[in-house]
Amino acid sequence: MSIRTTTRAVLGGRLRSAAGLLGGFAAASATHLGAIASGASVLQNATKPALMPLLAAHSVAAAATAGRRAPKPLAPALLLSAGGDVLLQLKNDTAFLAGMGSFAAAHVCYVTMFVRRGALTDRRRALVVAAAYATAWVAMVGQLWPDLGDLRIPVAGYSLLLASTAVTSAGLGWRTGLGGALFLLSDTLIATQLAKWRELPGHQFWIMATYVLAQYLLASGTLRHEHEHGHEHRELELGHENKHGQETGHGPQQQRKPAPQAG
Repeated sequence: MSIRTTTRAVLGGRLRSAAGLLGGFAAASATHLGAIASGASVLQNATKPALMPLLAAHSVAAAATAGRRAPKPLAPALLLSAGGDVLLQLKNDTAFLAGMGSFAAAHVCYVTMFVRRGALTDRRRALVVAAAYATAWVAMVGQLWPDLGDLRIPVAGYSLLLASTAVTSAGLGWRTGLGGALFLLSDTLIATQLAKWRELPGHQFWIMATYVLAQYLLASGTLRHEHEHGHEHRELELGHENKHGQETGHGPQQQRKPAPQAG
């Protein structure tokens, strides 16, 4: 078998794998949302833990199909989200706080990934977007604050990380920017439940619909941006590594002291 034929076979296998995983994610998402709409709680609980692992596997496979590696923080962000999904299903205060912590760690991964890919390069645009989200954050927390009770500080801190994801995601394009905005909307709907505000018709359905779409847009938008700007990303990440290395004295630019000459 020729090298060309082997390469085509490998690429074809990767394409089928990526497409199959995306189909699995879509099917699991549709089943989960249908279970919410029909009130099938057992099916809801069975499908929810599978959503983000399927999306993470698809993202890795899709990047491999394009001859690249998925950004390192992407899979952890999705898997930490899966951990949060599972913990929130346990429906007790300790599990809820642990789930919020897992999602907070996911947002740290997202923010790190977006910043390393130049999300804040356009300073003026970043400041405008940050100002808009900061205004929304102050308004949202201010309205919810009286009704959150003991969850005031955790919700305020978590929502600040969530807003940071929304701000930095906008720097990579409309797809990731929309994903960040929908993630913020989804968790705002959860916050109104915590505050015991009147719920929308199909409230839980809209929480999960916006969440699933948000995660897909964040992942797919990042991969698309990576494909279009991969060389720039490598240079940015190399710059981060070099800067860290120079600060710790282990960078590639660190000059070695000349060996002593024999007398």
